[in-house]
Amino acid sequence: MVDTSPSSSDDRTQTYLPLVVGTMVSHYRIIEKIGAGGMGEVYLAEDTELNRKVALKFLPPHLCQDADCRARFKREAQAAAKLDHPNIVSVFEVGEFQGRPFFSMQHVEGQSLKEVIAGRTLLLERIINLGIQICDGLQAAHEKGITHRDIKPSNILIDSHGRARIVDFGLASVMGLDHLTKTGSTMGTVAYMSPEQARGLEVDFRADIWSFGVVLYEMFTGRIPFPGDHDQAIIYSILHDDPQRLKNPGDEVTPELQNIIDAALRKDVASRFQSAAEISKRLKVILQHLSDRSLEPGRRVPVPQWLRRPVISVPVLIAVAAASMWAAWYVNREAEIRQAREDLLPQIVELVDAGRDRYIDAYNLAVKAKQYLPKDTLLDRLFRRVSVSPSISTEPTGASVYIREYRKPESVWEPLGVTPVSSTIMPVGFYRWKLAKSGYDTVIFASPTVTGPYADAEGYKPVEINRLLDRSGTVPRGMIRVSGGTIRGIGRVGDFFIDRYEVTNKQFKDFVDSGGYRREEFWRQEIVKDGEALTFAEASRDFVDQTGRPGPAGWQGGDYPDGKGDYPVSGVSWYEAAAYAAFTGKSLPSMYHWEMASSARGSFMTRGFFTLIAPMSNFRREGPMPVGSNPGMTYSGAYDMAGNVREWCWNASPGGRIIRGGAWNDAPYMFGNYSQASPFDRSETNGVRCVAYVDSASIPAAVFGPYETDDRSSPWTAQPVSDEVFSIFKEQFSYDRSALTARVESVNNSLRECVQEKVSFAAAYEHERVIGYLFLPTNSAPPYQTVIYFPGSGVVYSASSRNLTEDSEFLDRLLFIIKSGRAVFWPVYKGTFERQDSVLVNADDSSHLSSEWTVKIVKDLRRSIDYLGTRSDIDTSRLAYLGYSWGGVMGAIIPAVEKRLKAVVLAVGGIHGTGRPEVRDVNYVSRVTTPVLMLNGKYDLTLPYETSSKPMFDLLGTPANDKLMRLYETDHFIPRNEFIRETLAWLDRYLGPVRLQ
Repeated sequence: MVDTSPSSSDDRTQTYLPLVVGTMVSHYRIIEKIGAGGMGEVYLAEDTELNRKVALKFLPPHLCQDADCRARFKREAQAAAKLDHPNIVSVFEVGEFQGRPFFSMQHVEGQSLKEVIAGRTLLLERIINLGIQICDGLQAAHEKGITHRDIKPSNILIDSHGRARIVDFGLASVMGLDHLTKTGSTMGTVAYMSPEQARGLEVDFRADIWSFGVVLYEMFTGRIPFPGDHDQAIIYSILHDDPQRLKNPGDEVTPELQNIIDAALRKDVASRFQSAAEISKRLKVILQHLSDRSLEPGRRVPVPQWLRRPVISVPVLIAVAAASMWAAWYVNREAEIRQAREDLLPQIVELVDAGRDRYIDAYNLAVKAKQYLPKDTLLDRLFRRVSVSPSISTEPTGASVYIREYRKPESVWEPLGVTPVSSTIMPVGFYRWKLAKSGYDTVIFASPTVTGPYADAEGYKPVEINRLLDRSGTVPRGMIRVSGGTIRGIGRVGDFFIDRYEVTNKQFKDFVDSGGYRREEFWRQEIVKDGEALTFAEASRDFVDQTGRPGPAGWQGGDYPDGKGDYPVSGVSWYEAAAYAAFTGKSLPSMYHWEMASSARGSFMTRGFFTLIAPMSNFRREGPMPVGSNPGMTYSGAYDMAGNVREWCWNASPGGRIIRGGAWNDAPYMFGNYSQASPFDRSETNGVRCVAYVDSASIPAAVFGPYETDDRSSPWTAQPVSDEVFSIFKEQFSYDRSALTARVESVNNSLRECVQEKVSFAAAYEHERVIGYLFLPTNSAPPYQTVIYFPGSGVVYSASSRNLTEDSEFLDRLLFIIKSGRAVFWPVYKGTFERQDSVLVNADDSSHLSSEWTVKIVKDLRRSIDYLGTRSDIDTSRLAYLGYSWGGVMGAIIPAVEKRLKAVVLAVGGIHGTGRPEVRDVNYVSRVTTPVLMLNGKYDLTLPYETSSKPMFDLLGTPANDKLMRLYETDHFIPRNEFIRETLAWLDRYLGPVRLQ
């Protein structure tokens, strides 16, 4: 027992302050707060004596004043500290700090079972494996006379190796969770209570068996067996109802499994399982049946009788020695088999469950496990799920094939074979490929091993790679071959060459020094400005550097800045880019050729690849970088097509010329979007990359034709539904006001401008939880005005919100709001970050599934406002909505059904006029009456001004004096200074100014 209290006073009425980073609690140094709720506060800390991380849990302040609770806390925690089992989180020490009892326990890196099972279907084998581990942990505790009393998914942690660990043993009785009349019961806890607990009777270890039955049922079905809208409804169901039967009989859910759940959930204590070990034993039988074990550890090998005969004992010594060596090998082999089954298999299952981004890791472990479990049916099934056999062919054949994982560009090239390759098994994933043959140019490119983003019933379809090799010296210098293809509605386009890198300042300097700005033969296109043709001399006056000399806009004295020779040239208009291409004997790529080289809107835009190329490309907001310094590479083998500088394409557009790829200051999703700019635009983000056509005469003329916007009916002429129909549509966004069961998951005090809280609360649908991030400013006093944020669509491709404060969405679009003294709340909407759902994301706009997704998203936002309403530090009379891109589109619906918002800011938003009627934006936008500020780009092709953003503004039902549109000479992007200026002015106007401290 460690006592670090400053005095021995028995005064328990003091206020207990949160512990700050760096505070020493005995020999523990506080690192951060990682959880809080009715069960207490949990901190991550460093054990300075043993140099390890631990978790410190403190008794809730309101219970510190109860002498009985304090005594029980110490007694129960000391008893729990005696438990030593791999499936139980160990309690190390019990202590007291400034009058608050606490205990230190093992810190587990991983997730709670609640997080693991949320919104996903687990493999049957993994469910049974976890169930066995939980039962083993319970049995170890019960044998020590300790009952948990609060077994539920949030009290079961799954570590990074897939091992289940039960936390908070023996503490439920301290918190009063074994009786409904005591403090701290929550809906989540009530759902797992046994009938005897619900009645307030005395309980023993068999209450844990009931709770485990509930957990096991939930792992299989994704729902609790005894549902209800409130505590009393759940209690009634526990006492009187039987759970629904499992709906997947046969191979996936055996009758035996149903029997196990039934026996665990018997309301009569005496009829229930009488030990957790009994459940574990029966689950192991099922697992053995599924795994089809061919080797049973511990089998005894009989010694033949003739070996015991004395007459041959001497010669047998050699045989005995050999047998001993074999026996040692056998024992070691059995240990390896056991390790593969007990350690590797759970890890593989976890990696497969984590999604395709982890399939390569799962494959590598499966290969290792197959050495010891060659006939294991579970392992075979997992292996088939994460592996394919792609085919690679070249013309001519005989090229050596090498691979390395896409996400590891510095790793060693691994040999795969010699073309043609067709039977080699590989993981499902993205790779960099190299084809090498003597006398031919080496080809390096990127490709997944499958052709589609997701598996169907037959599994993944392996990719077929076909490459034409060029003889050394025949490809234009600095260029790479791109395979042609068929363009829908246009026809076949043949192979062509494209620059591997963007044109550099040094390369463009050759054009300038060769008199390129004076030689009219390179300026082959008519130069038209404001509808009038200019002479070459007139136009030349616009194409000068900062000193008036010919050259890009950012140069001085006809030269680029020192040390920037390998940087991409920027600040060039379309006309300058086209003239440079003519100077080199090349061309600007058509938008179709650029697309083929980048695959930006093809399979590259699947969740898998988008999350790979974005962080490997320059979207860092700090300016351009030397060409080729970022490892982001496309299918063709070109670098920096994503980010760095935008690249001019040949095609005309409604507002000028197409420009692609996004720049260093764009959102990553602009890599896949079309942009346009005036052909005279000389922004610092504009660059150039050239192509060389093998046979330009054979290219269909339509390839070089103008970009045409979507053929959609005018939103102005679309008739919104009647008020009667709208009232029905609006009702789909309503929900029962059930308990939020909110909790603070973690607190981050390391940010200078704010305190970040990660919170969660019950969703308004099914049995999900909404995650949210609340940023509370440090320069103003509560209650805070609050802005609720809805981000761009890039978040559907991001797997985690863990590093949210490092994301450009936060740094560019939210941090300035926090600095203005306002709070910001960012919900993790359904389908984004940890709540990804590939089925929803890929659903067609016209489908019911897509409509249901929209409804859930809106409910998430409304539920977020419900949560904010429970906090005394939030002023819910001053709430605003900020939507960017996708969030701007949702701005046509959300304010129409959520009237608690007092102001709306929509950046690069607009309406589509598509989708099913019940979620079609034109049926909602005229019902928006909240003050709305719209910020849009004149050249936006994602949500075009004439057909999307302008109609949205005109159709808003907001009074004319309370709506405003600002239009900028940009595309799908708002200049940051303007974004800050206009947004803060609008918030000041409709929420009121903030008094800073």
